[in-house]
Amino acid sequence: MDRGTVGSAHRGRLLVEVREEGSSAVVTPVGELDHHTADLLREPLEECLVSGFSRLVVDCARLEFCDSTGLNVLLGARLKAEAAGGGIHLAGMQPVVARVFEITGADAVFTVHETLSAALAAE
Repeated sequence: MDRGTVGSAHRGRLLVEVREEGSSAVVTPVGELDHHTADLLREPLEECLVSGFSRLVVDCARLEFCDSTGLNVLLGARLKAEAAGGGIHLAGMQPVVARVFEITGADAVFTVHETLSAALAAE
């Protein structure tokens, strides 16, 4: 895993950037989230929770693909965030990614926002 810059991880088809925005940690996955890249998202999400962020905003605007493994990463992080008194907000999902959430019913357990700014304003 390449951790050349603080707050990012990259391996092949997925780059994950993390930044602080007010009381939220904004996690931005870029590329394809699947069985091979899921740990690249799981680790930063867990690090945010360990660092005391219970409110995580996942900016999905540049997420091009998400399979069931990626969905499970987000579901697991949601449970941990809720146990810490917070939650996960998803923002800016592309139609192909939103469809996975609709088909599985996962869109009913996440707070989903049209844009990142809307997710951040929902604090």
